[in-house]
This record gives sequence, structure tokens and C-alpha cells, in this order.
Amino acid sequence: MERLPGFRDFYPEPLPNQDAWSADARNFVFAEWRAVARRYGFREYDGPPLEPLELYTLKSGAEIVNQLYHFNDKGDRAISLRPEMTPTLARMIAAHERNYKKPIKWFAIPQLFRYERQQKGRLREHFQFNADIFGDASPAADAELIALLIDSLRAFGLNSSDFVIRLSSRQAWHEFYRRHCADDAKAYDFYQIIDKLEREDPAVTDARLRELGFSAEEVRRFIDAAQPTPELSVVLENLAARGLADYVKLDYNVIRGLAYYTGVVFEAFDKKGQFRAIAGGGRYDQLVGLISGGKVQLPALGFGMGDVVLTELLKERRLFPPFTSGLDVFCVIEDEALRPDTLRIIQQLRDAGLAADFSFGPAKPDKQFKRATECQAANVLRLQRADDGSLTAKIKRLDTREETTVPADDAARHLAAGHAAPTQPPVGRP
Repeated sequence: MERLPGFRDFYPEPLPNQDAWSADARNFVFAEWRAVARRYGFREYDGPPLEPLELYTLKSGAEIVNQLYHFNDKGDRAISLRPEMTPTLARMIAAHERNYKKPIKWFAIPQLFRYERQQKGRLREHFQFNADIFGDASPAADAELIALLIDSLRAFGLNSSDFVIRLSSRQAWHEFYRRHCADDAKAYDFYQIIDKLEREDPAVTDARLRELGFSAEEVRRFIDAAQPTPELSVVLENLAARGLADYVKLDYNVIRGLAYYTGVVFEAFDKKGQFRAIAGGGRYDQLVGLISGGKVQLPALGFGMGDVVLTELLKERRLFPPFTSGLDVFCVIEDEALRPDTLRIIQQLRDAGLAADFSFGPAKPDKQFKRATECQAANVLRLQRADDGSLTAKIKRLDTREETTVPADDAARHLAAGHAAPTQPPVGRP
């Protein structure tokens, strides 16, 4: 029995082969995402993986249906596995925004599903770091979100030589469009053409632009001029004040294909050009109103960063730390008569927050030591009973071979205090 195409199995390290996906790497990425988001004052939320199909067609149109895993449930409701998190978030905000002080700063790490053609960096499921701000229309909020994106990537050891955030403005493109065309019905088609400028044959692009009454030359002149709008100027100044200017550049090639963006938009790219966009987002001030049927109007902005491209990038840059079992102690039972006492100590170790393991049945000591090594345990503990009946714990650090003897009931406190705790390898290039 094989897994479905475009889906992944996640294995603990060491991996069975080079193509397997690492559960340890995934947890490492999630932990960094959460840590940075919390430093920025973002709170975590979640929502259901199944939603009414209408939630997605309302936002993206009927054409999105072909990209979804959708079906009618037993109640004959048209539903879909979520392809993105923003509509769910907008629905949640519209329902209860009065219960939260503004601005609302939330993040999530959902698993998302799209039934589309697989290609490098894109599968039929992925996890995504979503961060959004509601209730603040100022460019300062845009700058805050972009700074969060930058720091989320820097947390993995990436720097300004590795990636860049390309900034643009849907408002600037809207003004350009209106200067050349008064027919708003064609605007969506125009934005789709611009979104594919760097990926489509120039001859095809020229032909499509001419059909809408534009010339490729005037579009190119607008992009090359790259004059910042007032809002983009504020964003750039804000990021420069934080010392993050080297991570951003103005680039009107970025427009974002989704129709609901209304202001500043941005995408993160690796500077070597080896991968798809690492992340993307922008301002979408009209979505909550759309989802709520006009009952709630709230400015909003957000970004999404998928785990697939990020994982490929970190592997290529060798920025994942070595992953171990995280086992603090392996308890070796040399004398089966001491098994009950050893189990008591193991429980004390675990109650103290330490990861402890042992052999479930009788085994030769050398086989148990081998298991401890295979588990990459930081320490080995074994009990010994003295002639007077007292129990001592001999604790050996496997990296230095240093051995310490303490009363058995002090073993958990001794290890928890960090005397023989493992050292976590630093994140960064080897």
C-alpha cells in the first residue's frame, strides 16, 4: 500500500533514504516559526480542515474548484479540504472581532491541500506559517509584518545574502491600469498577465497585453522606473530604522495573482534563484467585508510561508542542525532485582521533565549500552546497591565519558540541574 501522490510521510531521524521527509526537521521549523511570532506579540489560532466550498469560491471564484479536494458530505453539504487559511481566518474574525482589541495579531501553522499538478517546491499538501494583522490600516502594520517575515527567515541562519523581500503595491498597479484603461472588468486579466511576466514567453505576454490595449514597453517602463508610493516609502523607512534595509527592495514585477490584494504586496525569494518564492503576502482590506456580507469592515494584511520550499532551501544551505532522539538518559539495568527501583528512578526523571528510556526486558549490559548509543542518549544511568542496602546512581556522560556517583533519589535533581545535560548544537552553517 503506497501513499497518495503529492502527499508525504514524515519519519524520525535517521531517515530511511535521502528522499524521505524528516519529522524532526518539520518540528524544528514549526518551533522557530512559533518562537518568532510570539516575540512579535502574535497569538496562535486554528480552524477546521473542512470548510463550506462557498467560502473559497466567494473569495477566489468558481475557477478554484478544480484545484480543490471537494465533495458533498452525508448532509449533502458542498465542502472542501482547506486550500488556504485566510478565508477561515476572515470568517473567524468577522464572527468575533468585537471580542478582541485592535490590532489583532494572529498566526497559525495549518496543513493545506490543493489538487493540482505537482512540481518542484509544490505538492498536494503542505504546512504553512500564516501571520495576519487585522484592524490597522497604517503602513506601520505592513512594515511590522514584513519585519516578522524577515526575522522568521533569519531565525534559521539565513541572511541578506540568502534572500530578499521584493516589495510592490497593488494600488500603484491599479493607478497605472486606470491611466490606460477605464474598463475595470479587464483588470483581473491584466493583473494575471503581470503576475506571470517573469515566467511566461515574452511574445505571449506581448500578445495578451495588446488584447487589453496595453503595450509591453509601457509596462516595462513602469516597472523599471520603480517609483515608490507614499505607503511604500513609509514601509521602507520603517524597515531601515530597524536595520533591515538590506533585506528588501522595491520591485514592481511582484503583483500577486490573487484578486483580493488592495495595497502593499511582497514576496520572499532566495537570491540564487534556485527555488520558487519562499513566502508571499500583502494587504487585503476588503476580504472581511466580503466574507461577512458587508456586515464587518476591517483592514487586514498577512503572509504565508510554506514548509516545502523552506525545507529545500535550508537543506541546500546546510542550515538544519543535527537531529538526535533528544534522549537525556538511558537507564541500564544490570541486575534484574533492581528493575523496580530503576523504574521508580525513571519515573522521577520523567517527572522532572527529562527524556528517559530503558530496556523493556532483560538484556545483557553491553546490548543496553549499544542501544543507548544508537539512541544518541546524552547520559547512561545504572543503579548499584551497596552492602548497607543504600542505592547509588552512576551517571556517565557519553560525550566526555565523565562518570558521577550520586544517591539514587538525587539522580533526577542532579540531571535536571544541568550538570550532565546535553548541549544543543547551534543553528548555522557548519
